Amino acid sequence: MVAGELVQEHLRADTGAPDDITVGRKTTLELEGAAADPPYGAVPTYEATYTQPESEKEKEVQPDEREAMLPNGGGEEAEEKEGKMLETRLYWRRFAVLTVFSLYSLVNAFQWIQYSIITNVFMQYYGVSSDKVDWLSIVYMVAYVPLIFPATWLLDRKGLRLTALLGAGLNCAGAWLKCASVSPELFGVTVTAQVICSVAQVFILGLPSRVASVWFGPREVSTACATAVLGNQLGTAIGFLLPPILVPTTADDVELTGRNISIMFYGTAAVSTVLLILTVIVIKDRPPLPPSHAQAILPDTPPEDYSYRQSILNLARNKAFVLLLISYGIMTGSFYSVSTLLNQMIMACYENQELNAGKIGLTLVVAGMGGSILCGLWLDHTKTYKITTLIVYILSFLGMVVFTFTLDLKNIQLVFFTAGVLGFFMTGYLPLGFEFGVEITYPESEGTSSGLLNAFAQIFGIIFTLIQGKMTTNYGPLSGNIFLCAWIFLGIMLTALIKSELKRHNVNMGANGNHLLALPTECPGDCPSENKTNGVTLEPSISFSHETSL
Repeated sequence: MVAGELVQEHLRADTGAPDDITVGRKTTLELEGAAADPPYGAVPTYEATYTQPESEKEKEVQPDEREAMLPNGGGEEAEEKEGKMLETRLYWRRFAVLTVFSLYSLVNAFQWIQYSIITNVFMQYYGVSSDKVDWLSIVYMVAYVPLIFPATWLLDRKGLRLTALLGAGLNCAGAWLKCASVSPELFGVTVTAQVICSVAQVFILGLPSRVASVWFGPREVSTACATAVLGNQLGTAIGFLLPPILVPTTADDVELTGRNISIMFYGTAAVSTVLLILTVIVIKDRPPLPPSHAQAILPDTPPEDYSYRQSILNLARNKAFVLLLISYGIMTGSFYSVSTLLNQMIMACYENQELNAGKIGLTLVVAGMGGSILCGLWLDHTKTYKITTLIVYILSFLGMVVFTFTLDLKNIQLVFFTAGVLGFFMTGYLPLGFEFGVEITYPESEGTSSGLLNAFAQIFGIIFTLIQGKMTTNYGPLSGNIFLCAWIFLGIMLTALIKSELKRHNVNMGANGNHLLALPTECPGDCPSENKTNGVTLEPSISFSHETSL
């Protein structure tokens, strides 16, 4: 049974008298002085118990968004009260892990957009139509959907390090294969190379929330997730900027065009190789001690009764998460479509503006990077997931409307401004969706929830890109952009319907209030099934913090 459903079933009617919290989970952590991860099953089972003092039971009511802020100093050191606390610690290595991941995610995103932003150049060089060049970007979305399930299974079973190595390694292999495709008759080779890079993306896009959760503390986890997503956004921004500069239009000199393409491909391959080496050296599955109490009560490896299939079913039964899946898919799919077709939209309204098309794309993404960081910082400070997500969604819709109806006013400076506004909110939404998803699905795997969010984003991205591309070609950019506006408006309504429960945050708040204790317990393997959530024992007395609903 899904954790959220279990909570709903057993919530008490009297919210003025909240229940005790009991979260039992098999764990490999020793209570004190754990220096390394022992093998799973080598230590006794523990139960984390939260006991509400009687004096507080009379006063406390269900907190809303405004009360869901972490206290100062929470989650950074182990304390003792009436027993031994689960030990947590933050390591400096977390910044190196985040940096390396962000950089190879950057290179993968660069390889996604490097074809579409100079569509006209590759059309002339390889002698193919624009829709075939578009497919060099669409293939990223197509490959993601069927491969996300084995990729998230691998992340859950084998951990962060192996998944990261596959992402960096395939990214490097695809980059080097592109170097061998620089010849007008070798379009098939460059397609194969791009397919390899698209497979690498499957092992990259779902990792930001996992990297943030297992390496960063509760007061920095949203900012870390936003920074990890920012790496991918920065790669898209560089992909908008550099290709038009490195490979300018030289229609009458095929040899010069090939030489310019080679410079771009070999440079990408060299950087990918360096990042693969750094990935081998830096990235580990997790730190010796967990960074937060929400992580401390989870096992380092999946328990024997863990089922990936059951985890997927649990998420599918979570109504709030299903609504988030669709709304996240609409917003992110719209961003993918706009990014892929930006060159064609600009060229349809402004002649000979290939370089400005790249700069407008850069503006779109750089502004979004600022939005991502600000949203991450805001979430860490306030924990107002639903309200923040809904407001950003509404502002993205308004930005899309303004961009749509000002694109053809023959004012390129205005296009720069409207694209920046659109990017600030639309791209800034991406880490919000990741963190919101983890919050309402805890204790399910972060990789599974993020992977499903990205899968829906790719599905909507494929559909939107194909439909908007056809509409742009046949009727002009205005019709295609209005099509996206209608869908984004639908996403606003779906987001407003999401019922938010701050499950992960609730665990950290209990620990930071010095009430979450680690006590030995005997929990036999044949515990009643109604008390289990795919390897996690959640007692019926849990009471979660709710955000204010609009």
